Amino acid sequence: MSSVAQETKPGSATALEAPVPGLASHLGVFRGLLIRDVRVLRRNIPEFLGQTLMQPLLFVFVFTYVFPKIGQNIVIGHGITFGTLIVPGLIGTAALFSGISSVATPLSVDFGATREIEDRALAPLPAWAIGLEKIFWGSVQALAAALVVLPLAYLIPATPVSIHVHSWVLLVLVTLMVCLTSGAMGLLLGSIVKPQQIGLMYGVLVIPLTFLGCVYYPWRTLQPVAWLHWAVLVNPLVYACEGLRDALTPMVPHMPVWGFLGVGYGILILLMLGALRAFVRRVST
Repeated sequence: MSSVAQETKPGSATALEAPVPGLASHLGVFRGLLIRDVRVLRRNIPEFLGQTLMQPLLFVFVFTYVFPKIGQNIVIGHGITFGTLIVPGLIGTAALFSGISSVATPLSVDFGATREIEDRALAPLPAWAIGLEKIFWGSVQALAAALVVLPLAYLIPATPVSIHVHSWVLLVLVTLMVCLTSGAMGLLLGSIVKPQQIGLMYGVLVIPLTFLGCVYYPWRTLQPVAWLHWAVLVNPLVYACEGLRDALTPMVPHMPVWGFLGVGYGILILLMLGALRAFVRRVST
């Protein structure tokens, strides 16, 4: 008597035996995406270093080396030199904009002519997890930029630069906030800005954020200009620079800890939620 093949019903044991991607599988795919990004970075090391170092290097060289040599040394008060004042700001600027550019520019291109994002979307990961990987990768590049700029900002100035880490826990918390914020901003901008507008984005975004981000002056010194003193608080770079000042140069006036950590992490959460939502919506369309 010949056997009759049984149909597999949705609720049968055979159907339940189909492999379902689990946490280990998702982590493996996440790791694969990171490895791919690392290999791309290895092929573009000169571009990464040039993009990361140029602006901070010029500011450090002009304001902390050339100015003292020509008799134009800037002393803030209580023996605090301008080099000591701007080191945290330059580190924060390099970290923030390196993370933004490392995510926003490639992502905008992927969404544009190359449509490479379609290959990423085929990975066995939720779309939001792919976006989270890009935030993480942007934060890694932001950290690398900060580590590259730190010795330059410390060694180039002609006048002594005083850096003192009074709390490593605070430094870690601030660094984590800055790096993740840069990755989240990169994902958000890369998801909403068209490829042909990416150059304009940097011109419109970088200059205002830098000059109004408390890079070259502490936030407290803006008190005589009351409206600007509060208006700059929408700028994420303010909390990066003020937090790094407290962590690296506590002798320089800075924002209270509850201010730059509380508001800074609040902005980070809003940026991450908005960036992931914009990314998922862009992928789905």
